[in-house]
Amino acid sequence: MRALAWLLDAPDLLDPASPHWRGRIATLGAVAPAVADWLAALEADPAPLDAALGQRSYSRLGLYAEKLMAFYFQQHGLLVAHGLQVRANRNDTVGEFDFLLRDGQRLLHWELATKFYLLDSAPPLAVDDGSFNCLIGPNLADTLGAKMRKILDKQLALASHPAAQALLPQPVDCAQALVKGWLFYPGGVWRALDGISQPHCHGFWFTLSELAGLEGERFMLMPRLEWLAPMKAPLATAPVLDGAELRETLERHMATVAAPQMVAVVAPQGDWWVECARGFVVPDDWRAQAAARRLAGTLPS
Repeated sequence: MRALAWLLDAPDLLDPASPHWRGRIATLGAVAPAVADWLAALEADPAPLDAALGQRSYSRLGLYAEKLMAFYFQQHGLLVAHGLQVRANRNDTVGEFDFLLRDGQRLLHWELATKFYLLDSAPPLAVDDGSFNCLIGPNLADTLGAKMRKILDKQLALASHPAAQALLPQPVDCAQALVKGWLFYPGGVWRALDGISQPHCHGFWFTLSELAGLEGERFMLMPRLEWLAPMKAPLATAPVLDGAELRETLERHMATVAAPQMVAVVAPQGDWWVECARGFVVPDDWRAQAAARRLAGTLPS
């Protein structure tokens, strides 16, 4: 429920009005009173959402977010198709429509992206060159720039493929990307970036050796499927760590896995631990790994 509410209510990650995106960024806008009432009723009786999610165990956050949004669109009479695959022939998959939506007489194609990127401002990387390659996935697999070029230039062009046209009930009137997520800044020092929504969700990142700079008294490690909404956990049973325990846990984790870890700074509020801030703690060589991948050509520069 909280993840669904966050997807509907969180600010857009990208500024839909920015010329960087050529008018191809979708937005849900402010939550209407009717949608807020629907969410409240669903919280009181989540059976319809439980049925839609089923017994499946989700391992991919993006797929989980898609399923939640498909439920919302279906419940509000907007959904024409979700996850519609397009094949040129039995062995050649051209692509997949995340969502085909009805907007009055219009047919919309929306791609959903839920992304988490860290700002790497180390020289000679240009932060404001418009490429968005300074915003890197925590596991160094992609950049915001590379992801958006793929969405804008390839995924949103799917409706023009002859194999897709044969599946569509009518021509697509508008193809856009709905992009939600969080950006993380060194030491939590936020900065405005052209093309990024001013009120976007943001947090900190530190290397393990910089951990002393992380302010707070109690912390929680955040499992990947809980990265969407701010953390909220029962006061009596949540696995909360103090600063020393956090460092020990992260040192042990990175000695074996050497992967970034999402951490929430939490404080007690009534019967709950509630997130005050969040961010990544990364291995000490994370910047060097990013530089090496750029040199090798596996990350754009």
